[in-house]
Amino acid sequence: MADIISRDGTWSFDGDAVRIVPGSKAHPVRTALGEFAVPLEAVAGVSFEPDRKGGRLRLRLRTGACPVLRAADGRLKDASDPYQLVVERDRTGVAEYLVDEIRNALLIEQVPDGPVDRFLLPGPSVPVSGGGGDGTASFDGEAVRLTWNWKAEESKEVTGAVTIPLSEVTGVRWMPSIGLENGSLRFDRGGAVSVSPAKFDPYSLELWGLSKREYTAVLVAAAVLVRIPAAALAAPAEAAPALGPGPAPAAAESPVPAAVPASAPASDDHDVLLRRLRELGELYQAGILTDEEFATAKQAVLKRL
Repeated sequence: MADIISRDGTWSFDGDAVRIVPGSKAHPVRTALGEFAVPLEAVAGVSFEPDRKGGRLRLRLRTGACPVLRAADGRLKDASDPYQLVVERDRTGVAEYLVDEIRNALLIEQVPDGPVDRFLLPGPSVPVSGGGGDGTASFDGEAVRLTWNWKAEESKEVTGAVTIPLSEVTGVRWMPSIGLENGSLRFDRGGAVSVSPAKFDPYSLELWGLSKREYTAVLVAAAVLVRIPAAALAAPAEAAPALGPGPAPAAAESPVPAAVPASAPASDDHDVLLRRLRELGELYQAGILTDEEFATAKQAVLKRL
């Protein structure tokens, strides 16, 4: 048994699996995911990256093994990645020992590092909920439910809460907020892929990136993704690719456009920034943002003016 305990969490390896336990102050995504075990057959590699404060452990999984990584599609921030662990300076020796133990086991068991054709981890347990922005998504294993808050567009408020049976879901797409572009959590039904703005789409959450907790929407996406019936994966050839179980073909690996416009006309940027400042003030007054979150978000917007 090899293990390492740090303020960021605990990793232990018994020869068959790496058990991961998040720290008490870990990112909301890691806290919500909780304790889980990664079977050795799902591991592609492990590394320790030292720095002046200690270092960072990174567990690399085989492509397609984890539904959370599949749903995130490379967009998780380091702090939210359950397969990273910040290590204090006095724990670096233990971290290097853990790396050696896992690498030796991979070599002895001759575990390949290539992609897999099925999920090797169960993903988030249900019921699970997450999101933010204009609403919350929840999933109980049988249906997705989207509920709206007071900041949702009128069209969504008029429609009211939306329930989507799992049998109708043919794809799920998660995109975090990037820069001034809001993110989204989208659910595709009947093979159709919506291209409407998430703020108006009754089957999508709009994510503003104002709180770390919005990242928990990726856990809802992963929980749904791992349970989508295989028969539901058939989609029109002309439709944009949507995530389904197992590794996607290389040409369709990203479920949403990867490119974000590098810039917009100056007048549009100014209007967007002013609108974001107003939204921040409203969210702060409503008690949705804490003092720290409001100050950080406001400063980031002001720097762009």
